[in-house]
Amino acid sequence: MDFRITRMITAWKKEDPPPHRVKPLPIQVIKHISFEAIHTPDPLTQAVADMIIIAFFFLLRPGEYTDDQKPDATPFRICDVQLFIGEQRLDVKTSTTAELTAARFASLTFTNQKNGVRGEVIGLALSGDLFICPVRAIIRRILHWRTSSSLDDTAPLARVYLQTNAGDSAAGGIADTTTHVTSKRITDVIRVAVFAIGPSLGFLPSDVSARSLRAAGANALLLANIDTDIIRLIGRWRSDEMLRYLHVQAAPLMANYAARMLQAGQYTIIPNQMVPSF
Repeated sequence: MDFRITRMITAWKKEDPPPHRVKPLPIQVIKHISFEAIHTPDPLTQAVADMIIIAFFFLLRPGEYTDDQKPDATPFRICDVQLFIGEQRLDVKTSTTAELTAARFASLTFTNQKNGVRGEVIGLALSGDLFICPVRAIIRRILHWRTSSSLDDTAPLARVYLQTNAGDSAAGGIADTTTHVTSKRITDVIRVAVFAIGPSLGFLPSDVSARSLRAAGANALLLANIDTDIIRLIGRWRSDEMLRYLHVQAAPLMANYAARMLQAGQYTIIPNQMVPSF
C-alpha cells in the first residue's frame, strides 16, 4: 500500500472517537422490569419482561427474540420451543396447564435463525427464581399463546394476543388482535428502568438498548467464572468477537485483581547464558 495512504488512514484512526459499545445490563435492571410486570395485568408489559428474561439467559440477538415484522428478522417461534419434565417432552398444544408449569427444562431449536447452526438445540434448566427464569418465562409465553384462537405454532414467541369483544361480527364471540414486542419497545423499557434506578449503575440510559441483553448474559457468565469457551458455545460465537461483549468495567470482575497481582507479582526469571552467575 502507498505510504501516503497508510499515513492518512492512521491519522483518521487517531481522530475517530472511541467505539460506543452498549453496556451489559446488571440483573438489578431485569429485576426492576420484572417487578413492574408482576404487578400489572397488561399482557404487553408482561410479554416484554418475559422476552427480556429469555434474551438474557439465552444470549439472544434482537432479531431472535423480538417480533419486529422485518424481512430480515428471524425470531424464535412457538414450534422452536420444547419443554421437559425429566426426560418427558411435553406437547405444548395438548399438555395441561399443570403439566406445562411443572416443566423443569426448556430449549430453543435453531430452525431459521441466520446466526445459528440449523438444527442446533440450546437448553436451560430452572434458575431458582420464581419469575426471572428462562423456563418459567417460556412457559408463560406458551400459556399466553394458548389463549389465542388460532394456535398457530409458527407464530413468534414474542407475539402478544389481545382479546376483544366481537359480538357484532358474523362469527360473534371473542376475536384476537395482536401486537408485537419490538426491539424499540425493549429498548424503551430498558432505558426507563435504568433511568429509574439512577446513576448507581455506572452508566446512562443512552448506553443501553435491546442489544444489551446479549452482552448482559455473556457478562453474567463471565462473572460467574464460566470458561470463555463455554460462553462462546452458549452465545454461538465462532470467533473472538465474543470479547467485544465482555466488559472489564464490571466492578466484581476487577475487584480482587490488584491484590492478586500484588501477591503474584514477585518472581524471578529463568536466566539465559548472558546473565552472570552469583
